[in-house]
Amino acid sequence: MQVKSGRPRRLGRTTVALTMLASLVACGSGETGVPEITLYHAPEQNLGAIVDNCTARAKGRYRIVYQLLPRGADDQRTQMVRRLAAEDDSMDILGLDVTWTQEFAGAEWILPWTGAHKAEVERGTLAGPLETAKYQGTLYAAPKNTNTQLLWYRTDLVDRPPATWSEMIDMSRRLKSEGKPYQVITMGAQYEGLVVLFNTLVASAGGEILNKDGTRAVLDAGAVRALEVLRDFAVSGVNDPSFTNAQEDEARLRFQSGHGAFQLNWPFVYPAMVEGAPELARKVRWARYPGVAPGRPSKVTIGGINLAVSRFSRHRELAFEAAACIRDAEHQLFSGIKDGLPPTIESVYSRPEMEKAYPMKEEILAQLKDAAVRPLTPAYQNVSTVMSAMLSPPSAIEPRRTADEMREALQAALESRGVLP
Repeated sequence: MQVKSGRPRRLGRTTVALTMLASLVACGSGETGVPEITLYHAPEQNLGAIVDNCTARAKGRYRIVYQLLPRGADDQRTQMVRRLAAEDDSMDILGLDVTWTQEFAGAEWILPWTGAHKAEVERGTLAGPLETAKYQGTLYAAPKNTNTQLLWYRTDLVDRPPATWSEMIDMSRRLKSEGKPYQVITMGAQYEGLVVLFNTLVASAGGEILNKDGTRAVLDAGAVRALEVLRDFAVSGVNDPSFTNAQEDEARLRFQSGHGAFQLNWPFVYPAMVEGAPELARKVRWARYPGVAPGRPSKVTIGGINLAVSRFSRHRELAFEAAACIRDAEHQLFSGIKDGLPPTIESVYSRPEMEKAYPMKEEILAQLKDAAVRPLTPAYQNVSTVMSAMLSPPSAIEPRRTADEMREALQAALESRGVLP
């Protein structure tokens, strides 16, 4: 699983979810002449039930066909890019990682949302996810689900969660001196997860990586401070020995095995822990991601999926209608409960059905209301590749020199006109 989209694992079944699943009526149309609206989307366990329900709602006007993309995020993007570059008109709705929307819009492969469809998407959608769906101020996609990392901590080791990185490191060192589990476990491999960590630190320090238009590399004082925090953590002696090789699942398993006092990871880790290590899960709680400075709450990078309509679609209006159905409030509630996908529509979090599926929903919602997004630029793939390379290994960071070198390298990446990496 890659952090780009922040797609968590499926949460445990609930009675409500099973009832909801039963209510989603599978319905299709094999009749000649009924338009087929193709949805190209990553594998998602219960998305098929939503697709069938939206087909039923269409009452024979169209039928949605769910086309599975590869499981890997890079493979998903490559397949769609190649087909769109060839102006493939068999693609209607595209499930895009939040970091791809600007690239696809800049390449003129997807259509803007306008009129009633635009108003419907904007109504009640959280600001952070909505920002990821825009390019140059225009809405090009509909946020389907989002995600945000939390701090997970053991209540048998500490009586409260740390508010800052320095406080967390101090707590860990104290636990280490007492011979107790002490490690801070998170993702530090050279991949998108390391970029997400850095982006969160930069935003939490009030800094910028790129300017608002995504045209110029900034790497300001806040970014330098973020580099200091990342370097200090890497050499602190409290991170897991596998830090520089760890991605999401490796971090989850390490914490789940009892080695850590703290974990910074996506919410999928909790239901996995409840199932795989229930005794440990009873000792674990969650809190807002630690900040960089005292009294200044963190701003945490979000993931998620946006739905866009291909410019080459032969059924554009129907595609917009179908996409709006797939991501409406009822279906976001269903996906939240069944597949552990945090909704982008704020009102869904107040639904009573969310209480059992998301015991940490208040912390998730608070972070989503004050979220950080990754640099919004059509050249994000290049930007991400440059950053992950220059941040690895974090222990080798020299904050000011690294910021200067990264600024130069990112500007070159922004000026590249290549689409495929």
